[in-house]
Amino acid sequence: MTNSIIISSINLENSDLKGYQSLNELLRSTSWNHINVANWNEDYPYIPQAKFRVAYDKKAIIIQYEIEEEVIKAQYHVHNDNIWEDSCVEFFISFDNKEHYYNFEFNPIGAGLIGYGTNVKTERSRLTEEQIDQVDVFSTIERAQTGSKWSLIQYIPFTAFIHNQITNSFLKENKIFANFYKCGDHLPRPHFLSWNKIDHPTPNFHLPEFFGELIFK
Repeated sequence: MTNSIIISSINLENSDLKGYQSLNELLRSTSWNHINVANWNEDYPYIPQAKFRVAYDKKAIIIQYEIEEEVIKAQYHVHNDNIWEDSCVEFFISFDNKEHYYNFEFNPIGAGLIGYGTNVKTERSRLTEEQIDQVDVFSTIERAQTGSKWSLIQYIPFTAFIHNQITNSFLKENKIFANFYKCGDHLPRPHFLSWNKIDHPTPNFHLPEFFGELIFK
């Protein structure tokens, strides 16, 4: 079964006021989606609570994640480090029918990794730190005796998709495929969750054949 999401546009009238509170307010009318498929639950049974919602405006795709997990790890603070070893949320998106795709991987303090290419690792390349800095990231962290919670909003400008010419019209007129993930390879209880189910014997997010569909309205 392939999941799909209908994505609505929002109007961010004053980009100078862009921040966590303003974007969170604009996204309130957008439905949450769950990252709760534990594809490898026999080896990795821990399932933190993870959800996301998506919208777009005339300049960017906007994603908000909310995560509840027992431990928050944010060791890496430099772009293109091993972000997936921390508490990590990931967004993979393809604009050419799953031939090539971008992977956006970020931890709770906004350190990120963005790659592009096919699912052949030797054919993939990473964006530079300066290119990754185009993505505005806003986050909050809550820690209590009952557990930890964090939320992260990404404002991903179309210019961050450096190998494509992305516009509102392009998003509306073409089939867009994506998947969303929550992982933490070096957490006390590693986990590898996805939004759309992955049918593969071992943890691997780089499988675009299992992407779902994003429908931009």
